[in-house]
Amino acid sequence: MANLQTEYPRPQFQRKDWLNLNGEWNFSFDDQELGLQEKWYQNFPAGQTIKVPFAYQTENSGIGDPSFHEVVWYNRTFSVPEDWQNKRIQLNFGAVDYRAWIYVNGEKATYHQGGNVPFSADITDLLVAGENSLTVRVEDPSEDTTIPRGKQYWHEESASIFYTRTTGIWQTVWLEPVAETSIKSLRWTPEIDRGDIEFETELAGKISGNTKLRITVSFQGEPVLSEEVTVFQPHIKRSINIRGRFPDRSNIHGPGWYWSPEHPNLFDARVELIADEKAVDTITSYFGMRKVSIENGTFMLNNKPYYQKLVLDQGYFPGGLLTAESDDALKQDIVLAKEMGFNGARKHQKVEDPRFLYWADQLGYLVWGEMANCAEYSEEAVERISAEWIEAVKRDYSHPSLVVWVPLNESWGISRVAREKQQQHHSLAMYYLTKSLDPTRPVCSNEGWEHTVSDLCGIHNYQSPEKMAEAYRTVESAVAATPADRPIYAEGFGYRGEPILITEYGGIAYDTKEIDQKNGWGYSAVQGGEELIEAYRQNTKALLDSSVVQGFCYTQLTDVEQEINGLLTYHRKPKCDLSEIKKINDGK
Repeated sequence: MANLQTEYPRPQFQRKDWLNLNGEWNFSFDDQELGLQEKWYQNFPAGQTIKVPFAYQTENSGIGDPSFHEVVWYNRTFSVPEDWQNKRIQLNFGAVDYRAWIYVNGEKATYHQGGNVPFSADITDLLVAGENSLTVRVEDPSEDTTIPRGKQYWHEESASIFYTRTTGIWQTVWLEPVAETSIKSLRWTPEIDRGDIEFETELAGKISGNTKLRITVSFQGEPVLSEEVTVFQPHIKRSINIRGRFPDRSNIHGPGWYWSPEHPNLFDARVELIADEKAVDTITSYFGMRKVSIENGTFMLNNKPYYQKLVLDQGYFPGGLLTAESDDALKQDIVLAKEMGFNGARKHQKVEDPRFLYWADQLGYLVWGEMANCAEYSEEAVERISAEWIEAVKRDYSHPSLVVWVPLNESWGISRVAREKQQQHHSLAMYYLTKSLDPTRPVCSNEGWEHTVSDLCGIHNYQSPEKMAEAYRTVESAVAATPADRPIYAEGFGYRGEPILITEYGGIAYDTKEIDQKNGWGYSAVQGGEELIEAYRQNTKALLDSSVVQGFCYTQLTDVEQEINGLLTYHRKPKCDLSEIKKINDGK
């Protein structure tokens, strides 16, 4: 049986005390939609059990049923630890797909719509002494293509580039005690040119005349600063200079304190909310001093040109689909990618678990954060994707590994964007919405083709190495080419000097017969590990030799169900000598 995730699920906003609610829950399908009428939130029917946080479609859930069940229910009991008395009790969900109604002891606690982002509820007033009941009702309309579902297919059987669905709880559920006055949110913005870290927080609850916030920062165990701020309002924003206080001033301009894939230096932080001389809330966090910018058409990391060697990572796992079976599984994907000489990943059509971003921060690994898209356009789809994207950007803002935002991919949900103004306005709206939330990172408006306004020109090209070499001889030929019979820019828009990256290519299929691959496919095919290495060499060399291309993203890291074009199998076994892939990525 797979391990259940035991690490704190919100790594940049950690409290010491918490109670993990993963594990065995009672579970029931509600195909006849009787649950509300029969008040299952008060009297849960006897039936199946499920292993949370795995969706019922997965083997790790203990159910493994891929068929349509659009309404499901969960139930379990819990007891609040005795030493949490006189605290507010917060119930947290990492992600529940798609609509969730939460009940505690038969009373509604909260409702949330959106399958990719977290939500919380203060359940203090619903609790009783001793054992408490927690019930979750979930609706996940299987065939609604205006829901932001990414690669989850709206048919029962996987096919082409679409995979088995995820319904219900798929990330960690936990409780934690929170003071009457507490820290609600926290974010870090590095300003390396000034040597500052900008600290921003929002407080919840009453603020007395004697409330303070203490910020303590250390680097590799050595103290850097400790500052105390008197609090008069819920929102606090402050820039603190680190450069002048850095313990080793001889190395403050070099890799010794900046964050990069080669030198993933992180500062540890502790934020304490102090009321009447007593710490009532303490958050441990971290940040990296890192800058991403585009200067004169060049992608820059920490004010130096940086060539991105990315791999497409869809974040699917054979036993858990969107849910990794353990924290180590998330870490291992990064370790294997770095072993092959990749310096980052484009997380494809998935808002990834924050634990993945934690390991990317710790190990030094660039990440492109991408929204799970709708398949079709409607005004309701616009509302749904916009609301979730706002939450995703806010959630992941402080991770130094995250360097590019991708709200839309390959015109998914905007299939007529090439010429239709309304869908072009949606692309523009998502671009500017993202910039309004985070002006520090580049935004790729519509990954692959049919860009409107965009900070990067991301192109998807699965043509032969010869055709790619020809296409990327000059800027003019690069933006004029239509490798997927789609224009690179939508009508009325054009190239404005942004960096050009080939953000999907390769896709070379090689079936190792590890599992029975039904209709296994790729964009081209080889018969063995040596052939795969040679094909990878030819495809990648065409891009490395180009004076126009500033980075690439190879398709893909692992096989996913019927798609067998990974460098690793679905079970993360190498298909070839990974050191040879590294030599190619290193230009050797």
